Amino acid sequence: MYQLDAVDGRILLARDADTDAPLVEIAHRLGISRNTVHARLKRLREAEAVRPPSTAVSVAALGRPLLAFVTVAVSQGQIEAVYQALETIPEIVEAHTTTGDSDLMLRVVARDTVDLHRITQAIQLSPGVQRSSTSIATTEVFPQRLAPLLRHLAGSD
Repeated sequence: MYQLDAVDGRILLARDADTDAPLVEIAHRLGISRNTVHARLKRLREAEAVRPPSTAVSVAALGRPLLAFVTVAVSQGQIEAVYQALETIPEIVEAHTTTGDSDLMLRVVARDTVDLHRITQAIQLSPGVQRSSTSIATTEVFPQRLAPLLRHLAGSD
């Protein structure tokens, strides 16, 4: 995996500050060449060190304001089948393997509790799923954030 450096951090923070800024403006603001900014951003995309812009879209704007976390216990011999089944459920926006009592942690978005029930039923009925547990998020204290880490990397904290 590509390891970001201070210059990458500064470029990404500048893009966060003004997502519409042209590369030449970012370069001028940071005191580096436009070609450097362009090459760095291209390398970050190619190395999949930055995620697609669609991941920044608010799920509430997609009509899915309800957020839930679902833990899933899986029959170990069927883990690949579970992955494939869960990937077909579009409301599962993130999935991670975990340690502890469960095997997977899913971030799920839904229209409302009735919709969430439909989604959790689809998860539970997936081949290889033994059991699941759902927790509904009630308040977002702060959204996913990486700027503090980027500022630290860039040496500006």
